[in-house]
Amino acid sequence: MHDIRFIREKPEVFDAGLARRGLPAQAADLIALDEARRAAVTEVQVAQSRRNEASKLIGAAMAKGDREGAEAIKAEVAALKDAMPGIEARAEELAGQLKAALEIIPNLPGADVPDGAGEEENVEVSRWGTTREFDFAAKEHADIAPALGMDFETGARLSGARFTFLRSGMARLHRALGQFMLDVQTGEHGYAECNPPVLVGDDAMYGTDKLPKFAEDSFNTTNGRWLIPTSEVSLTASVMGELLDEAALPMRLTALTVCFRSEAGAAGRDTRGFIRQHQFEKCELVSIVRPEDSEAEHQRMTRSAETILERLNLPYRKLLLCTGDMGFGARKTYDLEVWLPGQGAYREISSCSNTGDFQARRMNTRYRVAGEQKTTQFVHTLNGSGLAVGRTLVAVIENYQNADGSVTVPEALKPYMGGLEVITPQ
Repeated sequence: MHDIRFIREKPEVFDAGLARRGLPAQAADLIALDEARRAAVTEVQVAQSRRNEASKLIGAAMAKGDREGAEAIKAEVAALKDAMPGIEARAEELAGQLKAALEIIPNLPGADVPDGAGEEENVEVSRWGTTREFDFAAKEHADIAPALGMDFETGARLSGARFTFLRSGMARLHRALGQFMLDVQTGEHGYAECNPPVLVGDDAMYGTDKLPKFAEDSFNTTNGRWLIPTSEVSLTASVMGELLDEAALPMRLTALTVCFRSEAGAAGRDTRGFIRQHQFEKCELVSIVRPEDSEAEHQRMTRSAETILERLNLPYRKLLLCTGDMGFGARKTYDLEVWLPGQGAYREISSCSNTGDFQARRMNTRYRVAGEQKTTQFVHTLNGSGLAVGRTLVAVIENYQNADGSVTVPEALKPYMGGLEVITPQ
């Protein structure tokens, strides 16, 4: 959510930020709407003040025996009483219009974010690892995994397209990946493990910028709750409406949860295989920090995600997203893309974003500055994948495949596999 005061004070800066997002100028319209709202609020306050003042004058007139004057004032008070609901409704309507206009405008990009219209203009920051040279034709996971227990047919029969039933070694490897990620993030990177709800209300979704603009991308239950598209929603919203002590920051939270996405905006993409599912698991990373710490925390979070790929010896590249490819709530994003030899391409496996105070304003989450009891500021929030479990499973299958159709278990995962070192076709 944007601060209308900032827009009033720096309309050119606001419009310049929108232009970098490929959006038209909106400051003038927002300011005009805000001025109308403020005028209506002032009208309400003036009417309330006059009504209170006139009510007192009635008694004074009666005390003086001025019955005619008292009746005139009573008539004025009655007229104000009749007019007040309309004036108040107008002020509320304008406030609602301003809120509705502001809540669908994306975050402004950071100064160091490259300009660009789409993913082709993202900037590669670094690469890690050596891609494996195969002495046979590397296959895609969708061709290897069914024989290993990745059952697409049963998943589709039970739930429809983009659901998968994992069995035996595949199920074990999937669980091992999630547990490994959680252990590294909690044991080495200082994230506190959480087990949050995966069903949340409107406020949590709104506060983390998933509503109202992206309602169609998530599943809504019959009783008005939402299946989380990522545990970023639950973890970040856990501080919704709170006034935190500065000493409590930074807060670093992680959770391994099931997530749900309708993928309404991704029709036709990655329909084959396990990359884009309606139901998936993810190890989420969330940080709540002071504004001056958010850039360093962004680097730290991204590094925490990179560590998982390196421990699994999966080659990857790090991209700084351009203005045209960033998410709605982000002001700066790094994507990690893992090498998939079956596809001969790098594919996204993690996205780590700094949202600044964009979500904090929607959630009304502040912290009290140490030593200054009356001074509060909005926190900054960050979120990232450390990592997406299903996509990591895909990367392991393709990078660790063998000529006979088996998959070797990475060294880092062997302690989680109960002695299983190779998953063979059944």
